[in-house]
Amino acid sequence: MWKVRDDEPSYAFLKESTAPEVNYYEAPIDLIARTGGAHSSDREMFINEEPGVGANPNRNKQHAFHFTADNCIGCHACEAACSEKNDNPAHISFRSVGYVEGGTYPDFKRMNISMACNHCDDPVCLKGCPTRAYTKHVEYGAVLQDPETCFGCGYCTWVCPYNAPQLDPIKGQVSKCNMCVDRLEVNLKPACVSACLGNALNFGVVDDLPENREQGKTSIPGFPDPEITHPNIRFQQIKNMPDEVTRTDGMAVKYHKSEDGQYRPVVDQKKGVEKKWSFTKLSSRENPLVIFTLVSQTSLGAFLIAFLGAQLGVESLLAVRDSVMYLPLMLVTVGLAGLGMLMSATHLGKPWRFYRGFNNLRHSPVCREGLGMLLYMVFAGLHLLAMLPANEVFITFAGEWGRFDGVATVSGYLALMAGSVGLYYMYRCYRIPARPFWNHWQTATSFLGTAFSLGSVLIALVGIPTLMLLGAEASSAELFSIVLGGVVLGGVLEGVGLLGHGMAMNTANNEGGVSHYIQCTLFGKSYTLRNILIAVNIGAATALLIAGPSMLSLGASLLICLSVLVTALIGRALFYVLVIPTTMPGAFFWKNKDFEEHAREIGLANMPQVGVVAHAH
Repeated sequence: MWKVRDDEPSYAFLKESTAPEVNYYEAPIDLIARTGGAHSSDREMFINEEPGVGANPNRNKQHAFHFTADNCIGCHACEAACSEKNDNPAHISFRSVGYVEGGTYPDFKRMNISMACNHCDDPVCLKGCPTRAYTKHVEYGAVLQDPETCFGCGYCTWVCPYNAPQLDPIKGQVSKCNMCVDRLEVNLKPACVSACLGNALNFGVVDDLPENREQGKTSIPGFPDPEITHPNIRFQQIKNMPDEVTRTDGMAVKYHKSEDGQYRPVVDQKKGVEKKWSFTKLSSRENPLVIFTLVSQTSLGAFLIAFLGAQLGVESLLAVRDSVMYLPLMLVTVGLAGLGMLMSATHLGKPWRFYRGFNNLRHSPVCREGLGMLLYMVFAGLHLLAMLPANEVFITFAGEWGRFDGVATVSGYLALMAGSVGLYYMYRCYRIPARPFWNHWQTATSFLGTAFSLGSVLIALVGIPTLMLLGAEASSAELFSIVLGGVVLGGVLEGVGLLGHGMAMNTANNEGGVSHYIQCTLFGKSYTLRNILIAVNIGAATALLIAGPSMLSLGASLLICLSVLVTALIGRALFYVLVIPTTMPGAFFWKNKDFEEHAREIGLANMPQVGVVAHAH
């Protein structure tokens, strides 16, 4: 328990609650009632591993921060108090103060915004976390996270609209605001609230307005859509802001007041309109995920074409299955799936804890994706082993072992089913409201298109030379048409998705539109090159389909294979570096990506107190 000082000031204590029975979202404020009496009202929280129950009479009611924007002077005392209490390093802050500003002299206005975890009614971090490191407690409604359970995938930092979970690149784990539950147990307000100089921050039972407050709004300019998570924070903002306000950080977002009085994000052309290549900026912390998604989808596409084509009686694919090269082909598909799983693990802050990635199958798409891909790899491996005794090379060295066609067929179909589940949840992982650029059906067409395109390339590189060496001209011609058709199908899926995505993002009043603006400017030439290559791949593959196989067309098809690979790499790298999350505005220095980049370029980041660090894992 927190030790209360003898001279604790009166403003540091929580006031008696006069809150209504339900909150703004019509959910019961009494959390025991909300959970159907599933938890005892005197349950011990074991704060700091110590037993005991606090004396707070409102212990089982949902609590919330109240922020009066008109009072905040931007002193950052709340940040300092929070970091001091939680012993955070300079590069981690559970609470941060950002700014929006607008107008012209002499009527220029700035609004400061202090933001931490909002301990939401529908915490998407809890549902997304694959390790079940998050818990929504009936005590105060606090959403608490255990850094020791976390293995540092960072998915909670993707899905949270408010940038509340903080991924420490040094420790490789996430931590966040814990609502100062140790102080609440002894009826004290959180440290950040007690330290606020301007009486801007307050705290208590949700929708119970603090003294001298008259508003309990759920949004202010710059705040993400509260419908995403039903956050437990309320605002007061009496002073009017201009119809358009900008951010002081480097993010190309500003907020425009709509007819309904709500401020919505639009593009702020801070980066200009000049198109650039920016190839060096395509590399990011998510590079392992670029490899994971590409090789996994290649494996799935190749297995689908090779196995299902043979099961459907396609002559050329039956010939490939009956050849000595079928086992190497299956070995490559299993190996690519394994490489993908390895890359997924290396993306973690604590890779050796990868096994915790299956703890939240009930809610987390990350768990389901991982399980689907793991089972696909296992069943594809069983299919490989079942086909091994039928291989001529194996028979030559090990003798006749019999055939296991039934096992091979069943395991093949199971691999397809598991792989389909894995690919579906790979797509679902990116349907995140807090990242509008990803939250579009184009993500599905991109993943499917890659599977067909790169899977066809792999089948072509193994299957066509095999059939040509066997002298099966008719089968090789048929397979040539199949793989070219796969390249065309994949390119069309990718192109249709990009067309629909571009149209949607051009008219979107959200951060997705800003991502698309950066895609068309800072990465404009790379984006154009990728789109041209997709069109060239479709056109060239179609032309070769019409012309038929020849030595010239085989040489041209190799160039198409290389072009498909380059297209996929550029597109997937853009997918990860472009996304802009819905998050609260940052300050000019703190949590400003442009400042972080500048600090690394000039060496300022070498000073730990600056709070800018590189990813260490």
